[in-house]
Amino acid sequence: MSLTVAGEFDLQGAMTEFQEKLRQQHEESMHRELEALLATANKEEAEISRKDFDGFKKLFHRFLQVKGPSVNWTKINRPPEDLIQPYDRIKAKGLPDDITTSLNKLVVVKLNGGLGTSMGCKGPKSLISVRNENTFLDLTVQQIEHLNKTFNTDVPLVLMNSFNTDEDTKKILQKYSHHRVNIHTFNQSRYPRINKESLLPIAKGMGLNGANTEAWYPPGHGDIYASFHNSGLLDKLLAEGREYIFVSNIDNLGATVDLFILHHLMSLPADRRCEFIMEVTDKTRADVKGGTLIQYEDHLRLLEIAQVPKAHVDEFKSVTKFKIFNTNNLWISLPAIKRLQEKNAMDMEIIVNPKTLDGGLNVIQLETAVGAAIKSFNNAMGVNVPRSRFLPVKTSSDLLLVMSNLYSLDAGSLTMSKKREFLTTPHVKLGSSFTKVQEFLKRFENIPDMLELDHLTVSGDVTFGKNVSLKGTVIIIANHGDRIDIPAGAVLENKIVSGNLRILDH
Repeated sequence: MSLTVAGEFDLQGAMTEFQEKLRQQHEESMHRELEALLATANKEEAEISRKDFDGFKKLFHRFLQVKGPSVNWTKINRPPEDLIQPYDRIKAKGLPDDITTSLNKLVVVKLNGGLGTSMGCKGPKSLISVRNENTFLDLTVQQIEHLNKTFNTDVPLVLMNSFNTDEDTKKILQKYSHHRVNIHTFNQSRYPRINKESLLPIAKGMGLNGANTEAWYPPGHGDIYASFHNSGLLDKLLAEGREYIFVSNIDNLGATVDLFILHHLMSLPADRRCEFIMEVTDKTRADVKGGTLIQYEDHLRLLEIAQVPKAHVDEFKSVTKFKIFNTNNLWISLPAIKRLQEKNAMDMEIIVNPKTLDGGLNVIQLETAVGAAIKSFNNAMGVNVPRSRFLPVKTSSDLLLVMSNLYSLDAGSLTMSKKREFLTTPHVKLGSSFTKVQEFLKRFENIPDMLELDHLTVSGDVTFGKNVSLKGTVIIIANHGDRIDIPAGAVLENKIVSGNLRILDH
């Protein structure tokens, strides 16, 4: 008996030793390949890329160490009540007379690394027109300019670009030079995609073109801490007396500066200063995949669906156990970011994102999420905000909502129209003929009246004439080969339309 145990133990030991050697080999090969890539760059490029690669090496090292799920499901608890405060409680504190003093310590950061490809657009997503010819970027600039004029302050806007969006964004920024808002940019890191089998970079050189077009990726928004710090902008803003950044996705039109949350942060005593606030909101059926806040080993922690063991995915998606999700509107202390970066103490789980490239090659991208760092900050908390602070435009269905009369636009901010009787947003599902923005726009002579709409499903070749009104539940399905033209002035209330309906000009 004792022999078997000893034998098993030796085998285990040998396996561990073998795995350790394999890890070392992978790491040494990776370092060699990265050095060879740097040798193909010019001096200035190599300097920037070396910083990027240092971050990548740390991530790759951790990737090789981590085995199995990053959370133990039995240790997950719901956060204590006081760690997720209702927004109304924070709002009840009111505002001080001198909110300008607080605003002078704030910086607005927008995550601007994404392209508009999923909506059929070339270039940065932030340059897509969303309302009255205004792009996401236009609306952001208008919001901050309005804030600066109203409170006679100087809140700067910082854009975190990626190598995909930087050039196009900088060209556009010239048009805001006469606006009352200082705009800074910095670039997210550029990391190499790695071959799933060999775990080596697929890049042949540091270039972005030709065979290298698909060799690089921006490593998720968790990279903000390192790249912000490396860019020198973090120190510059600290020297100006800035204390907090408000970070959000540029395509979330609900993420405006909230004065009540800002005042809450600024009014806490120094020894209990909150270094991180995550805005969360109540989960609906549409949000079941969103990350949620949990209590884990005495810390608040962001739990993403990718970290959940397969057996518990349904439980994670349940609206009863995990009632809230992360909006990715975050308020983070600048001095705390500097401290954690310098101590190399920013702890974020690795997201392994598998991709198949056009030629069929399987690669992996190692990424991190900005909200995952919440557990590294002191006195972190969640604030359960109204749904109106989460208005992302990810698809043409979302675009239809924000272009419609459901929302009114004032100084760059969209708010639900007072004419809508209930606060919930209608559920809109547009089919594949509407995916690309150009196609979508061709199918509407103008955007229908949707004030009384609850649910809209459109599938197939469908067009809408002028001044159409949609109410209640409307389902329009044109089968393959059929076409439906909804006539000008039509009022559809609780209707299902199917078959073929062509209206031709006489």
